[in-house]
Amino acid sequence: MKIRAAVLESIGASLPYAQSRPLKIEDIDLDPPGPGEILVRIKAAGLCHSDLSVINGDRPRPLPMVLGHEAAGVVEQLGDGVTDLAVGDHVVLVFVPSCGHCAPCAEGRPALCEPGAAANVSGKLLSGTRRLRRNGQPINHLLGCAAFATQATVSRRSAIRIPQDLPFDEAALFGCAVLTGVGAVVNTAQVRAGTTVAVVGLGGVGLASVLGALAAGARQVIAVDLSEDKLAFAKKLGATHVFNAGAADSVEAIRKTSGGGVDFAIEMAGSVRAFELAYKITHRGGTTVTAGLPPPNATWPMAPLHLVAEERTLKGSYIGTCVPSRDLPRYMDLYRQGRLPVDRLKTGTLALEDINRGFDQLHEGKAVRQVVVF
Repeated sequence: MKIRAAVLESIGASLPYAQSRPLKIEDIDLDPPGPGEILVRIKAAGLCHSDLSVINGDRPRPLPMVLGHEAAGVVEQLGDGVTDLAVGDHVVLVFVPSCGHCAPCAEGRPALCEPGAAANVSGKLLSGTRRLRRNGQPINHLLGCAAFATQATVSRRSAIRIPQDLPFDEAALFGCAVLTGVGAVVNTAQVRAGTTVAVVGLGGVGLASVLGALAAGARQVIAVDLSEDKLAFAKKLGATHVFNAGAADSVEAIRKTSGGGVDFAIEMAGSVRAFELAYKITHRGGTTVTAGLPPPNATWPMAPLHLVAEERTLKGSYIGTCVPSRDLPRYMDLYRQGRLPVDRLKTGTLALEDINRGFDQLHEGKAVRQVVVF
């Protein structure tokens, strides 16, 4: 079948993207679902820094590729063996498919699924196949989703059924921003009520972490970023304190405000400088969590003595250490109760044809979460 999709041909396009147009909107071929797969009509897909990092070359992926991984849609067709979904079901896509059988999956850690990771790196679906083609040549899938398209064939393991009354443009945000941001707080850090939390980096995922810390009952939620606009936005969301990371005394000021450092620092900026700041503002015995995905060649020097003498904990968090089938329904219930106002993260909608301009907005820090609506 023919679909319309945003295809990335090469990395390193010059800015602004609205002029260089790294994403080409094209009509390409999509194969029907094979065994264990489903066909989804995409209704909404969010623009995320993970997509941007492929466009600018920070996260190299096999090309050509259809980008997009934070999405919601409607099931249109079932492959052989799929019996727990029905045509017409609404689903959110999850960017790490879990096989259910490897060692991490058996341990209840589907975010670390080994076959899922291998498929994502190779641009294939969990089955090891590609379902996208152009003129007979294969096109790769970003993270098993390829959601910047009118329709997508994905693994059944890449989709979670959701309530049908949840708007698609809001539901899409749960697939990445919420799973990653809230999950880093409640699953990876295991923030407890009455503790202090700092979030460094206030993109869509970082601001979701702010919402997660508030929902978890943190008594201080400190938001840190270089952008005054994002700091003001975090304050509106409920952050108790905000600090500009560019200020010369930012570390000292945060430590003073939090009584010697925070219990939990969550780094979401994807930069070594941000991670170093997060580490410095964590108090003795505290936990620093990073989920920001810096470039693969980024390194950070650390004095191991501090880990011992101060009983520090460093943790990585991928897709919020989530079990999506467990966590998505919980987060959606919190949203319905008004305790996790995810809809406030959405800063605009756009058509697929305007997607390059949308990534300019994301690159310039002028948008939190834009959503392509089909």
